[in-house]
Amino acid sequence: MKPITAEQAKLDQQFYEENGYWISPVVFDAEEVEALRKAHDRIWNQDFDGDAFPLTEWFPSDNPTRLRKIDNAWWINDEVYKTVTARKLGKLAANLMNTDEVRVWYDQAIYKPGTGKGQETSVGNVGWHQDYVYWQCTNTTNLVTAWIALQDTDLTNGCMQVIPGSHKWGLLNSDGFFNTELEAVKKQMEVDEKPWREEPLILKAGQVSFHHSYTIHGSRQNYSNDPRLSIVAHYIPQGTAYKKIQNVDNIRLLGPRPKEGDLYDNQYFPLAYSASEEK
Repeated sequence: MKPITAEQAKLDQQFYEENGYWISPVVFDAEEVEALRKAHDRIWNQDFDGDAFPLTEWFPSDNPTRLRKIDNAWWINDEVYKTVTARKLGKLAANLMNTDEVRVWYDQAIYKPGTGKGQETSVGNVGWHQDYVYWQCTNTTNLVTAWIALQDTDLTNGCMQVIPGSHKWGLLNSDGFFNTELEAVKKQMEVDEKPWREEPLILKAGQVSFHHSYTIHGSRQNYSNDPRLSIVAHYIPQGTAYKKIQNVDNIRLLGPRPKEGDLYDNQYFPLAYSASEEK
């Protein structure tokens, strides 16, 4: 990836602040993408690095067309760890969050099976949702997600779609990630009066899309014959701390359970970027 000038970085930040998402240039080259695709194979075959186990798995065996995902893949795969802590990725996230330090909140390896063109099904969909619904144990909403495409990704293979500007609508009534009926989730969100426009994030392999923790997003069926693979890194800015919320503290964090006000700044939230390293 060519260096981004200070002027371009400012324009990128302004676009993100207005729209709630931003698409990068190609960040990871063909060799890096292939290494991550091989990492996917190892993860789903339960060939883990080190002596850790996955924190959370969603791998339904009863229906091969359903989405698979695993949280904190960096914990059990060295290639994923190298990727989500890559300085070149962390620096892009730092610019969008306007922070001097970026840490990994957690990550996901996501596998959306291909169904081919002849079968209409919703079971591979990801329902409309806002990430912060699941992250309310943080003291800030200024979190950003980086979605790394491991193949060319568009509407034919179920690319992510965002609702531009929805990060300005506040926290809505939905936790719809696993609800594959997208229209039902939209109704639950009560957004009929909002300017709803679905924007597909069309990416080349190695490109990365970023979105704000309030940005509504989801995805539809993968009509191709091949799985749609991605690595998804969620990032927190400097100063992010634990906040206890009644009945919402449902994220499964690595490490000891924190206390009110504890910073997420230890080895369980690895550093991806620090501006001090550039001085």
